[in-house]
Amino acid sequence: MNQLQHKGLNMTAVVVALILSIGIGGAGYFASKTLYNAQVAVNSAQAKRLAERTIKADLASWTVGFSVSGKTREEISALYEKAEAQQKQIVDLLQAQGFADGEIRLDIIDHTMREYRDENQVLVEEVHRLAGAIMISTHQVDVVDKARTEVNKLLARGLEISNGTPEYFFTKLNEIKPAMLKEAAENARIAATEFAANAGGKVGKIRSASQGGFIVQDAGASSGETGTVLKDISVVTTVDFYLVD
Repeated sequence: MNQLQHKGLNMTAVVVALILSIGIGGAGYFASKTLYNAQVAVNSAQAKRLAERTIKADLASWTVGFSVSGKTREEISALYEKAEAQQKQIVDLLQAQGFADGEIRLDIIDHTMREYRDENQVLVEEVHRLAGAIMISTHQVDVVDKARTEVNKLLARGLEISNGTPEYFFTKLNEIKPAMLKEAAENARIAATEFAANAGGKVGKIRSASQGGFIVQDAGASSGETGTVLKDISVVTTVDFYLVD
């Protein structure tokens, strides 16, 4: 073997040794990294806890409809005056119940006509109807039920009305969010502390945390958000804690 061939073999051996050392070092790194991650996963505890509140709605909304009808076009003017008089009756009643002008909104009085014809398309009858609506939006949620009862009494006076079902809303969710999230996190720490104690460790700092959306439902109901004055509000928080010796 000449000198040039000998140098070539030595160079090849060096390259192979270098590649092997890099591979072994890399394997060692990835093995260490895997063990480290596994250790972190083992030395942590996850707790998921719920915070709940029952809150009273602070906004109510409902609609009172009214209508009058006649059978000739000549009656429309008189019907309009009658509709306006009924509208005023309802507004006066609402104001007497304590609602302010700003809580009462009047919709337009709308006119519709229906024609009834015989088999020969001869006009037999026509009905003209004037209908309007009064919308109430109020923070006086406790007044609504009594006011609706008083509105229904207008039926006995000959008024044709529809007393809509109220909807109740809670509009101050942002005001209670911080306290509820704090409560859920504290409950999660309590649960994690119990877990750590059973494992012979202690709860350390928070590793990560996440929250679900706030859920607002009618109190005691499995569905629905606007049917009752009382609302059930809940949020779930998931917290990962480090465990320490």
